[in-house]
Amino acid sequence: MTRKLHSVCLALGAILLIPSCATTGNAKPDSAAMPQVKSVQHGEASWYSIKTNGGTRTASGKQLCNHAPTAAHKTLPMGTKVRVTNQVNGKSEVVTITDRGPYIRGRIIDVTIGSAERLGFAKRGVVPVKVEVLGHIKSQS
Repeated sequence: MTRKLHSVCLALGAILLIPSCATTGNAKPDSAAMPQVKSVQHGEASWYSIKTNGGTRTASGKQLCNHAPTAAHKTLPMGTKVRVTNQVNGKSEVVTITDRGPYIRGRIIDVTIGSAERLGFAKRGVVPVKVEVLGHIKSQS
């Protein structure tokens, strides 16, 4: 297959996939759940990866992926969603608790290296954060 023909095939494939990604508009706003902050913690965050974790096994049994929005926390239940806000630059990301840790004094959460990059502290390593534990409440209409 020539390079030009290959490019045309890829473009056509992409065009065919775009409609499958669109929403249908059938969502009911009155039944949608809105995030609610259940509690807030302040402390330091660090990051971890497959290499620093010694593999891909997590305490929850889920596979550790360096770029997934997941984190380790000492006490929060597995599957809990939290919003981590970097107090230095204000960037935040919602992550899911899938592992246990960190085990270094003063640190309250370990996020994956991918989350640390998106939060802007991968090179720094440790940063002060605000961790908001999220729950859901039904919206009032």
